[in-house]
Amino acid sequence: MTFFNAGVPLARALAERDYTTPTPVQAAVLSSDTDGRDILVSAQTGSGKTVAYGIAIAPTILGDKERMGQAGAPVALIIAPTRELALQVERELQWLYRYAEARIVACVGGMDARLERRKMSEGAHIIVGTPGRLRDHIERGGLVLQKLKAIVLDEADEMLDLGFREDLEFILEATPPERRTLLFSATMPRGIAALAKRYQRDAQRIDVAGGERGHADIDYRAVRVAPKEIEHATVNLLRYFEAQTAIVFCNTREAVRHLHATLVERGFSAVLLSGELSQHERNHSMQALRDGRASVCIATDVAARGIDLPNLGLVIHADLPHDAEALQHRSGRTGRAGRKGVSALLVPAMRARRAERLLAEAGVRAQWSGPPLAEEIRKRDQQRMLDDPLLKETPSEEDIALGQLLLGERTPEEIGAALVRLYRARLPAIEDVIDPGETRDARPPREGSRPDKPQRESGGKAPRAKSLGGPAIWFRLDIGRNKNADPKWLLPMLCRKGDITRDAIGAIRIFDHDTRIEIAASAAAGFAANMRRPGGDNIRVEQLDGESGAPKKGPPPKDHDKGPRPAHGPAKKFPPKGQKAKGGKSA
Repeated sequence: MTFFNAGVPLARALAERDYTTPTPVQAAVLSSDTDGRDILVSAQTGSGKTVAYGIAIAPTILGDKERMGQAGAPVALIIAPTRELALQVERELQWLYRYAEARIVACVGGMDARLERRKMSEGAHIIVGTPGRLRDHIERGGLVLQKLKAIVLDEADEMLDLGFREDLEFILEATPPERRTLLFSATMPRGIAALAKRYQRDAQRIDVAGGERGHADIDYRAVRVAPKEIEHATVNLLRYFEAQTAIVFCNTREAVRHLHATLVERGFSAVLLSGELSQHERNHSMQALRDGRASVCIATDVAARGIDLPNLGLVIHADLPHDAEALQHRSGRTGRAGRKGVSALLVPAMRARRAERLLAEAGVRAQWSGPPLAEEIRKRDQQRMLDDPLLKETPSEEDIALGQLLLGERTPEEIGAALVRLYRARLPAIEDVIDPGETRDARPPREGSRPDKPQRESGGKAPRAKSLGGPAIWFRLDIGRNKNADPKWLLPMLCRKGDITRDAIGAIRIFDHDTRIEIAASAAAGFAANMRRPGGDNIRVEQLDGESGAPKKGPPPKDHDKGPRPAHGPAKKFPPKGQKAKGGKSA
């Protein structure tokens, strides 16, 4: 299947870009059934919809002509939720309408509004902008829409989420009623349905977001991490995959700044994107990624909405997204236009159930594993060095002469070792991380159990219990089921912070509000001292008397108290007021 309804000038531009076979959304939108009609399209980001609606509006605004002619009032308006997406759409339409000689102007917040008005006064065929800035130009008389023939709402659900409903309605009310309206949205909430019903005429519904929801080219990974090793796991993921471009998502601006500083300190060429940056700073970050001066972007969800980075092969969720839609939008930055990509979620044990739920709601399956270990990364580095293009290029005469000079001074082994050192010197250091082990949520539930309810060991015992075969001392940790205590992450944490081996740890018994652990007597003193050192996991440890990990008899700890009770015997029963107690007088 090839592109059709594109017209001669657009077909020429498509051929130059090697566009031969349309994506599913392009095939659906460009079908002959949609000619001239309003359309309501459900499609994910990265599915090729910009080219789709760019071609779809061509018959409406260009007709049978091969040139757009003299520019005046705009005949097409594209509305996008963010500055980055609007500027990306402008770039796509510039090459698509290159031979149609269309004049395209972008109007986005953070840019010089006076310059935009001057460009529009000189004439424009297509305007691309964000809702707030477009409304401002309309109210000030700089944007005239009387000749508008087509309007496109790109990522309409995002615009509603960002609070642009009033602006959108204002813009749509200002356009001619006979205009053609194309509405694109990743999801179809009630707000979108209401918008379509009010402002579209007999719109054809097109749904291309089913199946794997447009993300078939994304390899999802759920990476188990210790709670304090998220940054180290991020470093190792970046080193393991060594994607040409990668993006790391955090949930707050503070987390973005901290992780950016950490990665730069480790030797990564990294930039950040957050809402506190000026438009000039955001443009500088994006340009550094596009021209290869930076390879890693650390961003918040809002800042990264709609951005399209070249050769983006890896998305890391350093903080889990808030919902399944955010997961899809984040992951949709990679795996675009037929290219493969990886989306890796960093999952501490206490977030495993939430991660499972996010993946299930998003309709994707993830491969669970621990973080890449140092030895795995070194093996990859070795293979990447052997495959380096520099070793395969035909050397020049000058290179050969210098090589012979070196061979006269050093042995081949010494030269090879120096080459290895030079190669490694440019690589960021690898971090030592642990695999906290398989989480309970990553395993299938036991037969007969409820899949939505975590399995609980009877008697407060954890799944792990072994005999130390010698004297042991019990310790109490002030963390229990109420704080998601689990041997799968407790065990490596105890080994790391307590500076002991797994063989020195016996039974682990988890109760509602605390955990009892058995430590070999020979290692107990050092373990106690190390666990009390400041830093790392903030868990209080105390040594217990006796040889059992069961809770002490007598009054329970304060956090267990459920009200006063007598110290000995059953509670005394008193008769109702005014009645005689047995063997006594009336009250």
